[in-house]
Amino acid sequence: MSEIRLYVTVNEVTAGEVLDLLSDVFGEEDFAIATTEVDEKRDIWEASVYMMADEEDAVRERIADALAEPFPDLSIAREIIPDVDWIAKSLEGLKPVRAGRFIVHGSHDRDKVRENDVAIEIDAGQAFGTGHHGTTAGCLEVIDKVLRARQVRNALDLGTGSGVLAIAVRKVRKIPVLATDIDPVAVRVARENVKRNGIASGIRVETAPGFHSPAFREDGPFDLIIANILARPLMKMAPELGHHLAPGGSVILSGILAAQRWKVIAAYNGAGMRHLSTIWKNGWVTMHFTNR
Repeated sequence: MSEIRLYVTVNEVTAGEVLDLLSDVFGEEDFAIATTEVDEKRDIWEASVYMMADEEDAVRERIADALAEPFPDLSIAREIIPDVDWIAKSLEGLKPVRAGRFIVHGSHDRDKVRENDVAIEIDAGQAFGTGHHGTTAGCLEVIDKVLRARQVRNALDLGTGSGVLAIAVRKVRKIPVLATDIDPVAVRVARENVKRNGIASGIRVETAPGFHSPAFREDGPFDLIIANILARPLMKMAPELGHHLAPGGSVILSGILAAQRWKVIAAYNGAGMRHLSTIWKNGWVTMHFTNR
């Protein structure tokens, strides 16, 4: 059965606003929601929802209802996604990514690793997080800075995807890391990547649909929490996330469009955290907070 993409064409600011609306509508369901920059010079973006063909009519109606009042002039376009492993295909020609002391590479680029690099090997797979997206690379840069500057005794990678961020922490500091995701496929992929990177112990990977899992109580509170998700769920979870942060701990957040950063800062300030820094990559931001 074919996969369908329904999308609207807007500017960057509106793309962020539409993403927030669609996250409210579909955030707890298994639909992929994304924004994509189409033309940087002309500020053209697309906000999309992906679904299977038999879900199209119902999803289109829900999108139209969500956009009707705030954006009555937007038209919903449609694309049929060919039955191709686009993740694998898109990564075939990608070069290794450097972020801080880290290099994220595929198995075919092991020869690109230099003597002092912290190498993380991630091949194309079913889970998000290869280092090539601005959010993942941004997280790696901030992780590098935090681990150089602060005492960290344990860490949580919330929404781990491929496991790349948990692997990065464990390779630099031999501390316990809890890596969680709501998607069992991502959990399986992350476990495979942990083994691929020669880590025999120290990273616990669990399926956890929120902070209700006993894993958070068993392994926390955490000196470092990394969450590369989306702005809306990050804002909603701010109080609970703060509850699991150890005194003087650090929080690294990404998956946030630049236009959404002030809302995220406000949510985390309200949860008792202080914004320390923001870095920008390709329209996305990664932010560092502390509760000290």
